[in-house]
Amino acid sequence: MALDPAWLNDGTSLSREWKCKNFRAALAYVNAVGTIAEEQRHHPDITFGWGHVKIRITTHDAGNRLTEKDLRLAEAIDRVPAP
Repeated sequence: MALDPAWLNDGTSLSREWKCKNFRAALAYVNAVGTIAEEQRHHPDITFGWGHVKIRITTHDAGNRLTEKDLRLAEAIDRVPAP
């Protein structure tokens, strides 16, 4: 599966932002992503608030570099219905 082109790759991390209709939608999306992160034992940096979610993925224990783990997590996040 190819990543959604909305993911930004800066060479050390993948990041993406979503717009949401309200805080509740943003929180529900974050909780869905959190479940996937726990299943994969790979945890992104997530910020969210009213109407927005931002996710940044990197492999901290690999010296903050992109690894296959990051790509797998991003692909799984892409399968979560957009908020």
